[in-house]
Amino acid sequence: VYTVELHIGKVVLGDRGDYRLEVKAKDICDSCSFNIDVEAPRQDASGQSLESFKRTGEGKPEDAGELDFSGLLKKREVVEEEKKKKKKDDDDLGIPPEIWELLKGAKKSEYEKIAFQYGITDLRGMLKRLKKAKVEVKKSAAFTKKLDPAYQVDRGNKIKLVVEISDPDLPLKWFKNGQEIKPSSKYVFENVGKKRILTINKCTLADDAAYEVVVKDEKCFTELFVKEPPVLIVTPLEDQQVFVGDRVEMAVEVSEEGAQVMWMKDGVELTREDSFKARYRFKKDGKRHILIFSDVSLEDGGRYQVMTNGGQCEADLIVEEKQLEVLQDIADLTVKASEQAVFKCEVSDEKVTGKWYKNGVEVRPSKRITISHVGRFHKLVIDDVRPEDEGDYTFVPDGYALSLSAKLNFLEIKVEYVPKQEPPKIHLDCSGKTSENSIVVVAGNKLRLDVAITGEPPPVATWMKGDDVFSATEGRTRIEQRVDCSSFVIESAERADEGRYTIKVTNPAGEDVASIFLRVVDVPDPPEAVRVTSVGEDWAILVWEPPKYDGGQPVTGYLLERKKKGSQRWMKLNFEVFTETTYESTKMIEGVLYEMRVFAVNAIGVSQPSMNTKPFMPIAPTSAPQHLTVEDVTDTTTTLKWRPPDRIGAGGIDGYLVEYCLEGSEEWLPANKEPVERCGFTVKDLPTGARILFRVVGVNIAGRSEPATLVQPVTIREIVEQPKIRLPRHLRQTYIRKVGEHLNLVIPFQGKPRPQVVWTKGGAPIDTSRVHVRTSDLDTVFFVRQAARSDSGEYELTVQIENMKDTATIRIRVVEKAGPPENVQVKEVWGTNALVEWQPPKDNGNSEITSYFVQKADKKTMEWFNIYEHNRHTSCTVSDLIVGNEYYFRVFSENICGLSDSPGVSKNTACILKTGITFKPFEYKEHDFRTPPMFLTPLIDRVVVAGYSAALNCAVRGHPKPKVVWMKNKMEIREDPKFLMTNHQGVLTLNIRRPSPFDAGTYSCRAFNELGEALAECKLDVRVPQ
Repeated sequence: VYTVELHIGKVVLGDRGDYRLEVKAKDICDSCSFNIDVEAPRQDASGQSLESFKRTGEGKPEDAGELDFSGLLKKREVVEEEKKKKKKDDDDLGIPPEIWELLKGAKKSEYEKIAFQYGITDLRGMLKRLKKAKVEVKKSAAFTKKLDPAYQVDRGNKIKLVVEISDPDLPLKWFKNGQEIKPSSKYVFENVGKKRILTINKCTLADDAAYEVVVKDEKCFTELFVKEPPVLIVTPLEDQQVFVGDRVEMAVEVSEEGAQVMWMKDGVELTREDSFKARYRFKKDGKRHILIFSDVSLEDGGRYQVMTNGGQCEADLIVEEKQLEVLQDIADLTVKASEQAVFKCEVSDEKVTGKWYKNGVEVRPSKRITISHVGRFHKLVIDDVRPEDEGDYTFVPDGYALSLSAKLNFLEIKVEYVPKQEPPKIHLDCSGKTSENSIVVVAGNKLRLDVAITGEPPPVATWMKGDDVFSATEGRTRIEQRVDCSSFVIESAERADEGRYTIKVTNPAGEDVASIFLRVVDVPDPPEAVRVTSVGEDWAILVWEPPKYDGGQPVTGYLLERKKKGSQRWMKLNFEVFTETTYESTKMIEGVLYEMRVFAVNAIGVSQPSMNTKPFMPIAPTSAPQHLTVEDVTDTTTTLKWRPPDRIGAGGIDGYLVEYCLEGSEEWLPANKEPVERCGFTVKDLPTGARILFRVVGVNIAGRSEPATLVQPVTIREIVEQPKIRLPRHLRQTYIRKVGEHLNLVIPFQGKPRPQVVWTKGGAPIDTSRVHVRTSDLDTVFFVRQAARSDSGEYELTVQIENMKDTATIRIRVVEKAGPPENVQVKEVWGTNALVEWQPPKDNGNSEITSYFVQKADKKTMEWFNIYEHNRHTSCTVSDLIVGNEYYFRVFSENICGLSDSPGVSKNTACILKTGITFKPFEYKEHDFRTPPMFLTPLIDRVVVAGYSAALNCAVRGHPKPKVVWMKNKMEIREDPKFLMTNHQGVLTLNIRRPSPFDAGTYSCRAFNELGEALAECKLDVRVPQ
């Protein structure tokens, strides 16, 4: 609901007048009008305001300063002008009294027409005078209840327009936009007493029009507004979790194409005007409405809501910064002069660019230095290494607070001649058989183990893994040999590479051995046995087992994700690692299927996701059944009834279980093994005389509800109830049926134990060959397949329990059509009249004769014509017979079943004799009244305001009555609901409902008959209020 206010500061007399408020939405427009009247301030008796006599000057006493006489004179002139203007407003504006009476009795929509007709130019003054005058409401002579001013109906529904008239015999017509409405499947007319009802079925936007009902010279108007149905949300929004820079589409599907929806973020409406600033746009695809972010940012995260006139939905958009993972770090290098140095690293995002720095200064490509970026790999290659290339090299990815560093060591080669031999030596931080070197490498990273060796002559290095000699020089795992260094290289470390590695160097002077233990650490395996153990209305308990392999580092915790079944969007449940193996997920929607998965986390990183859980649905048992009561008790059974629970939930209800417990015991025994669907059950095989408590529980997929228990125990003993016949109202008087119809009487009764039921007719048992009787515990059925007149009579029904009984008498009368009347004859003939008499039929069909149907036939043609349809006497007088003709008469008898099958025909005839009087008409020549069409009042150019209804009027004369065609810009105006054309005794009116600037143009009226035609034109200008 929107509130619109109009504030006017410092109101002046020029602000008074009529105001109009228009509200537009798409193609729909509504308006209302109101009036503001401004009164001049009150003054004293002398006509001067006392405030005017205050002296001027600030900070001076009241008797000091000067009087502003010029100001006083100006105010006095204004007051005199207002008095004159008020006196002018109070006069009659020069309008004769008879025109005032005409205006008082007219409708508001006709004021402008009357003012134009009688030359009234001051419309505002006329309206103000009419508003102050007391209009006496004339009581309608034709209508006792008129139509409401307006009606409203939803599209597709039906509506009834009801009017009540004073005389039910008055003719009545319905009009839509001036066109008469004919009965059809769309428009249904009903007459109920004095009420006249128009039913419009399956209303469409074309039915939004002005309706009119006419009785004699009186009319009644109303307007029908057809309202669009509410727009429902078919597929709601889904929660999404994305990274900065991703493309995001949030889609919702509604029930109607072209429907208006409103997007909101955190309670603030999103508009198309703001979309140019906020990097989002709207898209419509049939019934789907999509909000698109081409490059999402952190500011775009929040709760989004879609609202229609029939519902709303909402979802969360979570935007996170991208986390860049380093898959392979750069390693320190030691190279000799003129060799090639290659720094290589691998990151998780192929699109990430970066820069290389040496000692904090950016490295630029040159003839010796090459920088490359292929996929996720970044390389810095330095050819022909020189001593000045030594330093710290760093790779910095663009847009991330991350850097990868390594050192380039320049190895100088000094050639010295040592004539003596030197035993080999392995240079490690810890070497020898008693100490161990331990190296830890992350799985997937490159390992280059450079071991410096010395000895003269140069020793030979041998690598061993365990007891096996390793000699490969190519492949993922290889050995690179140099004179003073032996390198063991693993391109991408795997778990199988873990173990003890031994290097042995020998030369003629001796040997040296060193042992290194390589430890490969990795992300852990996914958690195992992930399952949901229990669910509630909006929660679920998730349990899992730790991973079998922890990756060589202890598991620090777990990350959990959840999604709706069928969706591809996973939502994180925790941002900090969760250390337990049991987690309660909350804030879920009842009745929606979900799936969950778990990630294990250690110091190296996050594992692959676990297997998804089986789809589960948050659901809760129903509330307890209501109003548990005892309906019936016998010696061995008890019948219970109850009402469904207040809250059933999305899981529905599968049925009910009934349990009972003997008084003094705590063991509840089941009365039914399978749940019953209806809200009632009879517990059987109960011990007679025992006192038993009963309870009922609702069962659905989530389990049992809280029980509904009787307050007090029930004693198992049948209660004797006196027999009583509940005779239906229509059987308390004579029950009449036609011959051949079936007789089916259902008569309920009560009584316990089950009473004995006996039917008799006239004190004797009924004929079971014709009458079929079926009796249950609560009623008895009397059935005859085809009724005959012999079935008429009085029937007695007796219901008895031991010495108690109740009786009822049913009177049945079976009727059929009566026989023909007897002795039909013409008793007397005089002038053009004849007296016909007859006797009642022998067989009245077991029903009273209600009337007779009389017909006559000329003896020449023997064609029968109706004379009297409902004649109650056994004689009638037939008048207006044709002289010279001879007539036969026949009579049908009529009872409750209708007319008799055969009539009684008169044995004699009625002969109407001719007379000698003749009439000779006077001969004269008729006057020719025919004239061609001629406009008595032409069309006049008009200027109207947009939104206010307008009317074009003219008058035409001609005989025969001319046909009229209205045209706009020389194009004929056909059945357009915007235009209403009327012709009242030659006065032609074209009403235009709420004109717009598009309706401006040249309007013409063309009248023509067989003698000629005439044309009248005018110009219509539609102005939009500023």
